Amino acid sequence: MARQQGEACACQSLLEVGKPDAAIGFGAYVEVPLLGWCKDAGVPYLLHEQNSVPGLANKMMNSHAARVCISVPAARTVFEREGDPDHVLMTGNPVRRSVIEGDRTRGRKTLGVPEDATLLLVFGGSLGAQHLNERVASLKGELLTRENLYILHSTGADGFEETERALALTPEEAQRYRVQPYIDNMGDMLAAADLVLSRSGASSVAEIAALAVPSVLVPYPHATADHQTTNARYLVDAGAGVLCADADIDGSAFADELLHLVDDAAARDAMRQAARGLAQDRAAALLADAVEGLR
Repeated sequence: MARQQGEACACQSLLEVGKPDAAIGFGAYVEVPLLGWCKDAGVPYLLHEQNSVPGLANKMMNSHAARVCISVPAARTVFEREGDPDHVLMTGNPVRRSVIEGDRTRGRKTLGVPEDATLLLVFGGSLGAQHLNERVASLKGELLTRENLYILHSTGADGFEETERALALTPEEAQRYRVQPYIDNMGDMLAAADLVLSRSGASSVAEIAALAVPSVLVPYPHATADHQTTNARYLVDAGAGVLCADADIDGSAFADELLHLVDDAAARDAMRQAARGLAQDRAAALLADAVEGLR
């Protein structure tokens, strides 16, 4: 009944503006009635799947999709069709123009970070990451022994006060370690960074890849089907990132790896070149080309 009502609503709206030439669904459940109407009306549609573990809506609508665009290789097998090798297209996950247009010089000027300094960017996604915040705070002393290292640490709104207390930054330390609840100019901050430490949600991985920033990724351990680990593999398998399980970040191996990448510019340069090879900054153009190809 809900699908029938949704299709009726979509039909009425589309009749008012004219039958579309093509459609695209991005995986939300509301796409089901709309794309169902497209199927019945003879309108070709394309699907885009941003996650490594595809959602139910896109899996439901795959049977009549003209093509499926994926963001990470791990999603391919879910949508493949026998005898149709071109049905699934790897485009990457489009990111905001403001991220793509991030500027290193502008970002460093905003932060007051010298061009020849190393900048570590830490964030846990839109909601932050308590365990990650705690572990980075515990490494403050070792990090700040690197005199040319600057840190921008975005805690998430809920973790800001607790992390600020744990860090207990002196005025001198605060000159090189900035802690804040969130980042509203992520493009410039990613462009300014030499290394990122973060969770591995689909959007975060796409943005890190688009700006080709070397990364240490700590997947959220309670994500559905552990999809953040699969997301991280996209960068790790390309040589553009390092993966560490959340359960392991309190150990010395995690600290050693993080500090090694802070210190080793050559290793970071190799990771950056590997990230550029993924061409994630072209994802929006590739997806637009795929939609144009339906017409």
